[in-house]
Amino acid sequence: MTSDGTVLVIDDEKNIRRSLKLILEGQGYSTRTAATAGEALNILNEDTIDVIVLDIKLPDKDGLELLEHLRRDLPKVPILIISGHGSIADAIKAIKLGAYNYIEKPIDRDTFLAHVRNCLEKITLEREIELLKTDVNRSIVLVGDSEPIVKLRLDIERVARSKAKVLITGESGTGKELVAREIHHRSSLSHQPFVKVNCAAIPLELIESELFGHARGAFTGAAAARRGKFELADKGTIFLDEIGDMSLPAQAKVLRLLQTGELTRVGDEQPRAVDVRIIAATNKDLPKLIGEKKFREDLYFRINVLAIHTPPLREHVEDIPQLARGFIAHYCAENGLRVRGITPAAIKLLQAYSWPGNVRELRNLIERLVILGGEPIDVGDLPVPMGLTTEQIDVATYAGVPLKDAVRKAEKDIILSNLESTGWNVSQTAEVLGLERSHLHRKMKQYDLQRRRKNK
Repeated sequence: MTSDGTVLVIDDEKNIRRSLKLILEGQGYSTRTAATAGEALNILNEDTIDVIVLDIKLPDKDGLELLEHLRRDLPKVPILIISGHGSIADAIKAIKLGAYNYIEKPIDRDTFLAHVRNCLEKITLEREIELLKTDVNRSIVLVGDSEPIVKLRLDIERVARSKAKVLITGESGTGKELVAREIHHRSSLSHQPFVKVNCAAIPLELIESELFGHARGAFTGAAAARRGKFELADKGTIFLDEIGDMSLPAQAKVLRLLQTGELTRVGDEQPRAVDVRIIAATNKDLPKLIGEKKFREDLYFRINVLAIHTPPLREHVEDIPQLARGFIAHYCAENGLRVRGITPAAIKLLQAYSWPGNVRELRNLIERLVILGGEPIDVGDLPVPMGLTTEQIDVATYAGVPLKDAVRKAEKDIILSNLESTGWNVSQTAEVLGLERSHLHRKMKQYDLQRRRKNK
């Protein structure tokens, strides 16, 4: 008999470890055992574990403290707490800390196996839901018949056939991560891990540890050895998002890995072989960063074997009707709502807007409109200055002016009017207009809106 899943049993009692291992392996589960928290953490660093069975009393660390630690590091792995000395208070605390369930010793075989099966069914369902969400986002974002999107789909198909390194460029919000996932999904590595690293979100002092892992005691707080993202992605794909924000020391280590196929964990001397496909992405001008000595030229040539550019939404506004209707259907289904329509007038205004946040901004707007907008979604549901109405502008001013030009002129006039009414208080103006402060600054720069100093 075979079952999918690997279970780690952490208990200081040898007989308990042996009996649970026999029960689990009798059902076809792969099983690892540990007598201490330290031993367990080392196993978790080396192996992929699907379910953890944790005794509440351990010789080197309190079981509830270890549970709290594991919930931070492995939030998606179900943990079953077992104890022969526990109390109702311990059980309640364990559940509050994120344990899947609490089992008292002596352990009933059938009850124990039922809990393990439920844990595995839970993570299988969560993985399927995550895949469905990714598939939906991927399929919606890549829809369209415009030339830029057709070219993007062809580029993805071409690139996916190889295992060469890929550099995806494009503005924030254009779907670079979804393109990376699509390349992986269509490649021969699709059954292997896809590991994402957001280089901009990891503090500079931690990025080397995140990428390459660390040895036990490598720095304060490194209580156990830990695998980095490259090891987790072994035999699969690693996606280095916003690689332009990676520190120069980390760039040097990535370059060395690309040259040798080996990495060394922080604080360790033992090199480890890894085989990964690298897909990198950036919204920055890497050649410019090279000129400023902020990005290594040799690393740039290594990762820029195959290049893909994700176009900004303003360059394929003809796809907005398909994108908008796709997002409407998706968010209606997600929220249990009847599918809403959207009027042609609202679509025209969406197409006339400049979309500094690109497809991500459109998606977020549609989600909000699905929940709060009318049936159908109309011009009046759109935010200022996107959804301009006759009450907000003098329509006669724009008579005979093409819609796109009229909307841009009206947008500029509304922003200027609100800036003047708030005494050029940018924060207050952004709040009135329902914009992010950084977005308003970009608009002011776009329209050259500057406060004129009065002559003395």
